[in-house]
Amino acid sequence: MRFDQRHLLGIEPLRPDEITTLLDLSQRYVALNRQQQKRSTVLAGLTQINMFFENSTRTQASFELAGKRLGADVMNMAMEASSIKKGETLIDTAMTLNAMHPDLLVVRHPHSGAVDLLAQKVNCAVLNAGDGRHEHPTQALLDALTIRRAKGRIHRLNIAICGDIAHSRVARSNLLLLHKMENRIRLIGPPTLMPAGIDAFGAEVYEDMKEGLRDVDVVMMLRLQKERMDGGFIPSEREYYHRYGLDAEKLSHAKPDAIVMHPGPMNRGVEIDGTLADDINRSVIQDQVEMGVAVRMAAMDLLARNLRAQPKDVLA
Repeated sequence: MRFDQRHLLGIEPLRPDEITTLLDLSQRYVALNRQQQKRSTVLAGLTQINMFFENSTRTQASFELAGKRLGADVMNMAMEASSIKKGETLIDTAMTLNAMHPDLLVVRHPHSGAVDLLAQKVNCAVLNAGDGRHEHPTQALLDALTIRRAKGRIHRLNIAICGDIAHSRVARSNLLLLHKMENRIRLIGPPTLMPAGIDAFGAEVYEDMKEGLRDVDVVMMLRLQKERMDGGFIPSEREYYHRYGLDAEKLSHAKPDAIVMHPGPMNRGVEIDGTLADDINRSVIQDQVEMGVAVRMAAMDLLARNLRAQPKDVLA
């Protein structure tokens, strides 16, 4: 197993073999999580701090569960009641936490690059749980694991990413990972929800949903990031669903065995038809939630191994 990273800040620094290593270890944790006894001791004696500056349900819960199942001491910081609200800077917060000698720091922050900045100021391993529009690496990794389990591989598939590409860190991390694993990517959505310089992304771009979904293996829907929008990006939710919401008729243009994904939380009747989201024959949305715990266990396991292997003077 080869994984040389000190932190997990994004998909961009990862080599394809490191991605494979992480997915292979995640697969083993899927098996552990399905047993009656789900505990391991690989993080025994280590401290994990979760800092979420943005609201989260799935990501925070799965990181907390992952750490506890691996035997770590897990602390969730209530950032809405922290000294950040009193004017303390992110750097001062990082230095304060660093003095407590944590081993793993999980951070979600609304500003791109904030997690990377924090990682430069602490001695522990830092995991990016989502920073602004930049990246959400563990989401891309759990998506990759879900695809690999459903399709038997994560190479050379036709994958459509649909919806709010411009504001989505999930889309960016998935684009990076899926390109590294030699897949053909299609981006589907209205021009107002495509990022500037889209041609440099190395993906095919479609404005028409049915045309873009033709013969794809995987349909990855995205949430409308309303909290990151400061203007009229769509005429109305009703019109958006009519043109870009996934329903059975639009999905019929994909391959008959195409799977449907969504990172959550879903806006049913806006991004995806509720019946389709619950279709156990096509939807792997609940599988994504399950894979999230296993992937985060694997990521923390691998980072902890590297942390333990580093000389103490490197961490000084």
